[in-house]
Amino acid sequence: MFSLASIATIGACVFLFGLFFAIVVNFQYIVKNVEENIAITVFFDKDTDQATIDAIGEQIKARPEVSNINYVSAEEAWNTFKENYFEGSEEASEGFKDDNPLANSASYEVFVYRIETQSDLVAYIEGLSGVKSVNQAQNAANSLINFNTILGYVSASIILILLFVAIFLISNTISVGIAIRREEIGIMKLIGATNGFVRSPFVIEGLLIGFIGAAIPLVALYFMYNRVVEYILTRFSMLTDIIRFMNVNQVFEILIPVGLVLGMGIGFLGSIFTIRKHLKV
Repeated sequence: MFSLASIATIGACVFLFGLFFAIVVNFQYIVKNVEENIAITVFFDKDTDQATIDAIGEQIKARPEVSNINYVSAEEAWNTFKENYFEGSEEASEGFKDDNPLANSASYEVFVYRIETQSDLVAYIEGLSGVKSVNQAQNAANSLINFNTILGYVSASIILILLFVAIFLISNTISVGIAIRREEIGIMKLIGATNGFVRSPFVIEGLLIGFIGAAIPLVALYFMYNRVVEYILTRFSMLTDIIRFMNVNQVFEILIPVGLVLGMGIGFLGSIFTIRKHLKV
């Protein structure tokens, strides 16, 4: 009963940790995808020649924070505008057949790895010769930065709370088991058993209980993950083009070793801290 109670305690803690971990990493993954799709648009001075535009592109591309850069010619800009604003009435655009209203609207779309670096990059690009203006989604960038900060603090706080709760619960559970065997421990100490000899079975037991207690919820979470993701995408089909979840293997290649180490670590620490109180006879 003592072992089952310990396994259940660790299992509950690791399950909550795994559930929270899966939610957090998916939030981070979704936010990162949003960040990577927020572009800085760079416009050039009027009548800037192509050689200068190419040189500007090379300077931007050399920046370490830049993940991708796309050149949008004036013709491409006009074609995109026509598709968006003349849809269903294409004949209205025929009046501009030989006259591109966006003749001076060539631009670069610049994407960054991390949204936090966008402001510094904008300041750098604005200082380049031949650049007329730089457009950025400042409000969206600030919102994502604030969200990332809050998510980081919340994640760290909840993980620490779960860790302390788990160690407290397993410590109390192991205390019950040791109290039951207190007489045996006393006899062993009286006939000359060392502290290490008495402690080692409980430590090994704590590690095994931690391993089993962590493995059970991890297996359950592995099979639950895909079912939950499929349910969300099926139930809310409109989110399919907006939200992308991490693949189950991407999540669990980190979660499995972390979960096992967490479970065994809780069992180990709980055993060490608890048995130390009962070694004096």
